[in-house]
Amino acid sequence: MIPDRKDQMEPQDPHFGIPDANPSMLLDPTALESRRQMISAAMLDQLVMAADGAKLPLKLGKITPDPGQRDLIVAWSNSWSAAPENLTVNGSLFPYDPRRRTFVNVYSGSELIRQDILTADHPTVTFPTTRHQGRWTIFVEFVRQGIHHNFIGADHILFIIGLLLLDGGLKQLLGIVTSFTVAHSITLGLATFRILSPPSALVEPVIALSIVFVGLHALFGRGGRDPRMALAFAFGLIHGFGFANVLQEIVLPRGAMGLSLFAFNVGVEIGQACIVIAIWPLLAYLGRQGERVRDPVIAVGALAISAMGAFWLFQRVIG
Repeated sequence: MIPDRKDQMEPQDPHFGIPDANPSMLLDPTALESRRQMISAAMLDQLVMAADGAKLPLKLGKITPDPGQRDLIVAWSNSWSAAPENLTVNGSLFPYDPRRRTFVNVYSGSELIRQDILTADHPTVTFPTTRHQGRWTIFVEFVRQGIHHNFIGADHILFIIGLLLLDGGLKQLLGIVTSFTVAHSITLGLATFRILSPPSALVEPVIALSIVFVGLHALFGRGGRDPRMALAFAFGLIHGFGFANVLQEIVLPRGAMGLSLFAFNVGVEIGQACIVIAIWPLLAYLGRQGERVRDPVIAVGALAISAMGAFWLFQRVIG
């Protein structure tokens, strides 16, 4: 019987715990090809695909290194004559490291029908094969990714905190982070649609430099006109290219790219608003204690932020 349906998964990550193979080596096509079987065995220890509850044999396909993102794209396939009602993908490839994620794209033939991200906390996804992801599902998933990325990006969090240190009303602080969101939404869209995409070797050091700058501004910028909304917008344009690196790891649904981008930005804005709401009561409390208490605390925080930014700047330039 000739199968008429073929579904393909692409878990992406460059490190599989293979003996004598570091991540850089696995990005070399020659070294990669010589370790195909080891990669297959290592991944199949963690990765299971099932159709209506029955485990499916997986056939290893093309392995493609992506040096720019330091990713490894591994294609698996399974064929059948009659599609099952439900397909389950089970397997966070790195359960020991909550920072690592496995991007899963599922195809019917050449058509992308489903995507998800497996983590140590979300190792399994089950979905019907007879329909595509609905727009609401896509929206919710990318909002979740925007929130998640906001909270795992220490550099973005420190930048936001640095902007908030000089205090202000809750409405003013939310306006500042919204200005940041508007700006990074612009460059995120430009990068995602390949209109403008500067190299990460340039973007990442500038992001670190922006953290140094906002820390120093919080230290010396009290008094006079408040430029934080303008600073948030200016540096947000740079941070948008950093956010784009995340979306470039995911194959965006062809028919819903605009929705995906919008949802991701909504998620980032929600995450930033949570940071503001969490920090504002502390800043308001310090403001009520007077300059003798407030200023030293703000100075220590500003110096710590600038020092961390300087460390990242050195690390990214040297790296």
